[in-house]
Amino acid sequence: MARVAVLLGGLSPERPVSLSSGKGCADALRRLGHEVIEIDPQNPGWIAELQDARADVAFNALHGEWGEDGRTQGVLDYLKLPYTHSGVLASSLAMDKDKSKAVFAQVGLPLANGKLMHRLDAAKAHPMPAPYVVKPNAQGSSVGIFIVREGANRPPEQLLDPDWTFGEEVLIEEFIDGKELTVAVMHDRGALAVTEIFVASDGEWYDFDAKYSDGGSRHVVPADIPQSIADQCMRAAEAAHHALGCRGVTRSDFRYDPKRDRIALLEVNTQPGMTPTSLA
Repeated sequence: MARVAVLLGGLSPERPVSLSSGKGCADALRRLGHEVIEIDPQNPGWIAELQDARADVAFNALHGEWGEDGRTQGVLDYLKLPYTHSGVLASSLAMDKDKSKAVFAQVGLPLANGKLMHRLDAAKAHPMPAPYVVKPNAQGSSVGIFIVREGANRPPEQLLDPDWTFGEEVLIEEFIDGKELTVAVMHDRGALAVTEIFVASDGEWYDFDAKYSDGGSRHVVPADIPQSIADQCMRAAEAAHHALGCRGVTRSDFRYDPKRDRIALLEVNTQPGMTPTSLA
């Protein structure tokens, strides 16, 4: 059996998610008979700890900045330690929503209309007609995301918060009403299925709490959508996975508007959460 270093925790706002993912993965690996060493990059000496572990492979269960944006992958490449999930380039591209959208546009994938702005500029006046979505350009787990509804007087005032911690660039995208869909892709097996996500009755959309709270959402597999739309989603998820140069497993998120019979690829997650409520 292998000696596996599980990287978990880390420094990003998604630390609690990573701790949950990492603990679950470590426990599963132990049940399979592997020797597991848990390493948290929040500790200043984590690289030396990783070297001392003499692991055969690193299981990267980190999320967000440093963990899935190519930087930790670069450290692992430097150490010549094999690791799970995508490499430096694919990870850094996927983490940058604007750059990944540029890649997706080049291969003709369906996208939501949007633009990249400094958060303070986006706070001055509506950057596009409402409804629209404000997303930090380089965060995951739906942290720092706001939906500006039709009739709103101004952009989210949180964009002016001096304690804002989600980066200075935000992506402004049209809000697409309809169904929340997601597709897991395994590099050697392709797209697995289309999952439909239903948010709990007291939730407005699939935000951080809906993703990671017990009862925050429920998932239906396969999604209750026309087969033609399911096929489109699966083809788009596979194309996005390969366009970024991903490896291992990814999860692509979509919106589907039944009224206009339209899908839009929102993003590709190179390290999907593996918490008890996660989708892949």
